[in-house]
Amino acid sequence: MIRFTTPEDTDALLALARATGLFEADQIEDLSQMLEQHFTSEMPSPGIWLTDYDSKPVGIAYVAPERMTHGTWNLYLIAIHPDHQKQGRGSELLRYIEQMLTERGERVLLVETSGTDDFEYVRKFYRDSGYEEEARIRDFYIDGVDKVVFRKSLASVSYQSS
Repeated sequence: MIRFTTPEDTDALLALARATGLFEADQIEDLSQMLEQHFTSEMPSPGIWLTDYDSKPVGIAYVAPERMTHGTWNLYLIAIHPDHQKQGRGSELLRYIEQMLTERGERVLLVETSGTDDFEYVRKFYRDSGYEEEARIRDFYIDGVDKVVFRKSLASVSYQSS
């Protein structure tokens, strides 16, 4: 079941992020701070945190509007616990986000990821989900590690009600 993230999800989501092996220790700390700020800030964040819950949190996503744009959003994070991967959960979470944004009248969803060989399966996931590689910024993260930006027009997305 996909639902909005709650403060009680935080510890399990941090453990999930660690288990994926996609995040460095400092990135886990950044994630912890982002979640804490989301739940404790007096200024509501325009970003949306979602949790895939199956008796415990097994997936997480964070999407937020790009500043100074009209209807452009960025999917900053999507991850599924390794024990629950290859079950279609990532695709379901991504479709949920796309449908939610489409229903709100948003226009574009961007995804940024690494250009390294070990992230090829991530890039394939987005290509298979209808995203097109829009840009590649060489040496973005460190020398030799590009940032790859994928884009999907939400205007071309149609969903059937279930």
